[in-house]
Amino acid sequence: MRNFDVRNLIRPDLLDLPGYVPIEPTDVLARRLGIDPGNVIKLDGNENPYGPSPKALDAVRAEPAYHIYPDPDQRAAREAIAGFVGAEVERIVCGLGSDDLIDLILRAVLSPRDAVINCPPTFGMYPFSTEVAGGRIIDVPRQESFALDLDGIVVASSPSGPDPRGLRQAKAIFLASPNNPTGNLLSAAEIERLLALPLLVVIDEAYIEFAGRERSSVPLVAEHENLVVLRTFSKWAGLAGLRAGYGVMSPALASVLMTIKQPYNLNVAASDAVVAAIADRELLDERACRICGTRAKLTEALAEIPWITPYPSDANFILCRLDGIDATEVKARLAKRGIFVRYFPRRAQDSVPRGARDSVPRGARDSVDTPMLRNHLRISVGLDEHVEPVVKALREIGAEVGR
Repeated sequence: MRNFDVRNLIRPDLLDLPGYVPIEPTDVLARRLGIDPGNVIKLDGNENPYGPSPKALDAVRAEPAYHIYPDPDQRAAREAIAGFVGAEVERIVCGLGSDDLIDLILRAVLSPRDAVINCPPTFGMYPFSTEVAGGRIIDVPRQESFALDLDGIVVASSPSGPDPRGLRQAKAIFLASPNNPTGNLLSAAEIERLLALPLLVVIDEAYIEFAGRERSSVPLVAEHENLVVLRTFSKWAGLAGLRAGYGVMSPALASVLMTIKQPYNLNVAASDAVVAAIADRELLDERACRICGTRAKLTEALAEIPWITPYPSDANFILCRLDGIDATEVKARLAKRGIFVRYFPRRAQDSVPRGARDSVPRGARDSVDTPMLRNHLRISVGLDEHVEPVVKALREIGAEVGR
C-alpha cells in the first residue's frame, strides 16, 4: 500500500505535540565538544554527583537472576519503601522513575478533555504527560515570588456547567515541592487549602531529601484520600540511570495503578538497588547534607557576581536570574569550557496545539508567553571542587561581554 499514510491513524493532537526536552548524557556532551568526558562539569540534570551507595552497586553486581522476569508485585521494593516512609505497603506503587507514576496517575483518572491544573514555572512532564493522555492543561502561573496563586487554583478547580466544546472540569493538580526549577517548598498552609479542593492533589517530592524529610507530606496521605506523594531514587540515592520512583497514595488508587501498570515496570537491578539504598540511608543522608553545604557555598559565590541573582533553594539546584547578559550566550560560553547548565527557552510544552490549553478568569492567566524564566539559568549543585571553576568561568564570561 504505497499511498498509505500512517499519520491518518494517529491521534491528531499527538502529531502536533512537541516532545519533552531532556538533558543529554556526559559522553554525548563531551563528544560534541571534542573533550574528555572526565573534563565535563555536568550541572544541567540535577543528578547526584556522589553517585549510588556502594551497597546499591554491590547489590546490582551480586544479583544472580537477571535472566528471570522481575516480581510484578514489586514486593521487596515496596516493603522496604513502606518501612522507609512509615506507610502501609498497600499504599505504595513503584515505577520507572516518578515520571512513570505521573503517567500512570493521569491514565487512571483522566477521561478525554478532562483538565489538570499546572502551576508554571514547574516540571515540564506534568503538562506533557497530561496532553499525551488526552487531557487538557489549565495553567495557573505562580506569583512573582514563585509562590502559588491559590485564588487562581480555586477558580480553576471550581465545577463548571455544561460546556459546548465538551470540556470537563479539573480533576487533578500536580505540584513539585521543592519546585523545579525554582527551588521553593510548598507551605503547610498552601497544602491544607489545596487538600480542601475537589481535586486529586499530587505532590512531587523528588528533591525533598535536600530540604529535610521531616518537611514531607507523606504523613498526610493517611488522612486525605485525595493526596498522592511522589518520590524518586534518582536524586537522593543517585540512581537516575536505573529509573526507580514510587508513589504513596490511597489503597484504592494504588490498587488501580498496580492493575494498569506495565507488569514489569521496575526491573530487577532497580529493585535490588532500591532495597540496598534504603539500607544505606545514613550514608545517603550524609551526602545530601554535603550537597546542601555546597549549595550554600555556590549560592554565596554566585551572589557576588553583579549580573547574577541566585534564588533561595531547598533543592539540589539554584535558579539564577541574569541581568544585562543573554542567558543563551552564557550557556553557550560555559559549554565551550565543558560546563553544562540548564537554560529555559520558551518551553516545549508551551508550544501546544491551539485549544489544548485553557485560561481561567479571575486569578489564572495564560502562561504561554510567561516571562518568569526568561533569561534564567538553573545550575545543579555538584561537588565542592566544582564551585571555583564554575564561578571563575562566569566571571570570565562577564568580562568578555563587558559586564
